Amino acid sequence: MVLQLGDVVPNFTQQSSEGEINFYDWAGDSWVVFFSHPADYTPVCTTELGEVAKLKPEFDKRNAKVIALSVDDAESHKGWIGDINEIQNTTVNYPILADDDKKVSDLYGMIHPNANAKLTVRTVFVIDPQRKLRLTITYPPSTGRNFQEILRVIDSLQLTDNYSVATPVNWKDGDDVVVVPSIPTEEAKQKFPKGVTEIRPYLRMTPQPDK
Repeated sequence: MVLQLGDVVPNFTQQSSEGEINFYDWAGDSWVVFFSHPADYTPVCTTELGEVAKLKPEFDKRNAKVIALSVDDAESHKGWIGDINEIQNTTVNYPILADDDKKVSDLYGMIHPNANAKLTVRTVFVIDPQRKLRLTITYPPSTGRNFQEILRVIDSLQLTDNYSVATPVNWKDGDDVVVVPSIPTEEAKQKFPKGVTEIRPYLRMTPQPDK
């Protein structure tokens, strides 16, 4: 299955390190960051899972739940979590799906045969409360994920869902934003009372409207 941006992601019921999970029920009305791992006891992923545990309060602030997946079983996950907690000096505080039957990996297109026919690639999915896929990033095995970037994207998505703006290169929360091209400049000046700077007719900037 090839999931594309805007698609409603499929539901599933699967075992995890925290018991059986029905994905839709577990997600509730939250955003979800769903990220896959090729196997337990892998070095790069060990560092990632610990970092996500440390960042969980930041995801919570954004009404975002985090859930991982590895193709090993739940019992193996429990041993790996012990290692992660000790090595990263943290406590894994979110579920890791047990996908030893590859059911969820196949459902979400996490197996890329030309990379490895047996292992999931390391993909991040950001899913909104309407179950729509809003972002995918797929990393090679040798490169650790940047979860600050994932938080930045969630900030951008949540802002741009509520205001007629887009976020420019390297934007972070609090920076100026782009007025969308569909709004004429005179209308934009009414809509954004903090001011509109016209750099070009197609490139207008305004202070972040929710700050």
